[in-house]
Amino acid sequence: MNPPNRSKNPPELPELAPEQYNLTDLSLDRLRKRRSAKWTAWPPDVLPSFVAEMDFPLARPVKEALTCAIELDDTGYANPDGSGLAAAFADFARRRFGWEVDPGQVTATSDVVGGLRALLDLVAGPHQGVVINPPVYFPFFSIVPEAGRELAEVPLREDGRLDLEAIGRAFERGARAMILCSPHNPAGTVPTRAELERLAELAVANDAWVLSDEIHAPLTLPGATHVPFVDVSDAARECGICVTSASKAFNTAGLVCAVIVTAGERARRLVSELPAGATHPGHLGVIASQAAFESGDDWLDQVVAQLDLNRRLLAELLAEHLPAARYRPPEAGYLAWIDATGLGLGPDPATDIFDRARVAVSSGPGFGRGGEGYFRLNIGTSPNLIEAAVRSIAEIT
Repeated sequence: MNPPNRSKNPPELPELAPEQYNLTDLSLDRLRKRRSAKWTAWPPDVLPSFVAEMDFPLARPVKEALTCAIELDDTGYANPDGSGLAAAFADFARRRFGWEVDPGQVTATSDVVGGLRALLDLVAGPHQGVVINPPVYFPFFSIVPEAGRELAEVPLREDGRLDLEAIGRAFERGARAMILCSPHNPAGTVPTRAELERLAELAVANDAWVLSDEIHAPLTLPGATHVPFVDVSDAARECGICVTSASKAFNTAGLVCAVIVTAGERARRLVSELPAGATHPGHLGVIASQAAFESGDDWLDQVVAQLDLNRRLLAELLAEHLPAARYRPPEAGYLAWIDATGLGLGPDPATDIFDRARVAVSSGPGFGRGGEGYFRLNIGTSPNLIEAAVRSIAEIT
């Protein structure tokens, strides 16, 4: 029997329009039914705007992948090496950042902080210094001493950027590693290629490692460009290790999965020395992360566009209701770093804001030096909830 004739050039399928997500009209009643820390840490009369967790609905591909796993009773141990996670991340990095990643240099881990903590045991000796740049993500202050290393604090400049000269001096004094927060939390700044190239030069000249936390990178906003540290130069490939995750960008923190990425043989060998317990993500986290990296671009584009609108809305609301506050819109992410020293709320404004305005924000001093008088507000939510938070704070000033 002869096979049917087949065209050598089959017709192209029509391109499907991206699914539209509701990112602006979120039901507070529905949000309060969630059981995550954001929605259960405080009484129901408190509006939570603190922890780095967005309120937006999950990306459909992520939700479908998780639903399928539950329907299959597929809740066992993870097998990240056989899952396609590394290849999915490599494709994602190429599309979003123009970064060519070798899937063979991608190692799964539980979460970014856990990955950084495990790497500290390998990149610096006991009592050697590890540079951090306060005000900065507060777990950095605990994981360094937990590893038996010394904190070497090099504060950000007043404009929220890295003080490269001071970092160089810290390396010269003996610091053997740095935890780079790129994009920076809470300042919201995105280091430039030139800054990263110079940082790599300083690290290599002093035989130091740079551990780059790039968890907020997929949420880089219009006007800024995220440059992966290990991709900026040969020096960075020699001294750099990236730790990142889908968790902040796709709101999957509770599912426990991150990746450690290297770009040079020296760094790859070092990561291969990590103990088995440090490379053990959650199974559902691997499933969700792979789905996000493979098929979450439409959702991510819409979220980035909404966050761009939200940061500008916040500027308008502060100008109208809290004109004494100072605010530099973030270049990435959904965490607004607000200088409230002009509001008369003391060195830790979060206390009065919680007690009197019934809004839970993150404490500025909790991020270390430079955080006095500041608070961090989560704007990864609907415009009406951002406005509700600002109006409530304005009532107590």
